[in-house]
Amino acid sequence: MATLYPTIVPAKILKDGSHKIRIAVGHKQETRYIVTSISVKNISDLKKGQISGNPQANVKLRNLLNHYQELLDKIDPEYYSPAQLREYLISKPGKDTTVDILRKKTISDFRENGQDSYANMYDRSIKYFLESTNGDISFQGITPDTIRKFQKYLQKKGLNDTSIGIHMSHLKALINIAKEKKIVKYEDDPFIAYVKGYTKERVLDISIDEFKKIRDSDFTEKSLCLARDIFCLSYYMAGINLIDLMSINFKKNNDSIEYIREKSKRTKIGEKKISMTVQPEAWEIINKYIDKNGKLNFGYKFSYPNFRNYITKKIQKMADKLELNKRVVYYSARKSFVQHGFELGIPLEVLEYCIGQSMKKNRPIFNYIRIMRRIADETIRKILDNVK
Repeated sequence: MATLYPTIVPAKILKDGSHKIRIAVGHKQETRYIVTSISVKNISDLKKGQISGNPQANVKLRNLLNHYQELLDKIDPEYYSPAQLREYLISKPGKDTTVDILRKKTISDFRENGQDSYANMYDRSIKYFLESTNGDISFQGITPDTIRKFQKYLQKKGLNDTSIGIHMSHLKALINIAKEKKIVKYEDDPFIAYVKGYTKERVLDISIDEFKKIRDSDFTEKSLCLARDIFCLSYYMAGINLIDLMSINFKKNNDSIEYIREKSKRTKIGEKKISMTVQPEAWEIINKYIDKNGKLNFGYKFSYPNFRNYITKKIQKMADKLELNKRVVYYSARKSFVQHGFELGIPLEVLEYCIGQSMKKNRPIFNYIRIMRRIADETIRKILDNVK
């Protein structure tokens, strides 16, 4: 438990013989000191936490102690080393000094860029972190032990390794923003001891025969026809994400499209634009739903998150009706496109370009290869011909 009390350090005598009052911060059997602006002429002027003959100075001292105690009450001091605890107490409240302040600014930036879905996920991750620390915390106060305790907190909530990894990555991203803004500088990075949990591979792809079964299905139920069309359209357009599919103006560039993945706008470094020719199979579906503004209109009037959830349920219902006997989601189209291309011997870096995936660091040479739209078009055409 951390303790606070006023004291004088005799060795720190000033040139005129007076002494500064300091707030001693006792923590983990160590003491750190916070210098105040209050001074006394003699060491004996401070007795039992009171300054003799100076009521005004006593009020000021008491207010300081109350201020620091209020700050202590907002956190769990056990997460801090003695030096970090002192740093937390003297950090001035203001622009970007604590996790919650920077969280709110970052979330606001996401929303201004139209990234509401990502903002919500990011917001949830940082709120979980603040819950694990029992309140707001300065960036300087985040240690490897803080990160370990956050990981345990998420495990106690019953989250799987994949979800924990996502929340940890969001926290790490916020810490990196704090570093870039010069808000904090660490001797030991808080994530130095973090070991990411093993993530089981999600087996969500479907075989070519199963894709054909979806493509050739003939439902009477309108929602299942919509699920089929959206799933196939994603496949025909190299596994495009739903949010990107709904934002594209198909009348803008005639037979081709260019877009930046919503997911990559703020995270991916380097070339972000995806450019491809829209294949005839895709146009057959697009023409059924294209609106006057060039965007797709699926006749669903509610919010995007609700529509996404709706489509997710209908795609699984479609798969059940076709007796595929496996979990099928919108993402399965993307996963299957890559799998089918890989089975055809298409280089992985070409497939990564087609789907807008960040190229891996263990293949640095490919970071310098510009794969033009012609190669992407040939790749997509080869995969689509394979399922004819």
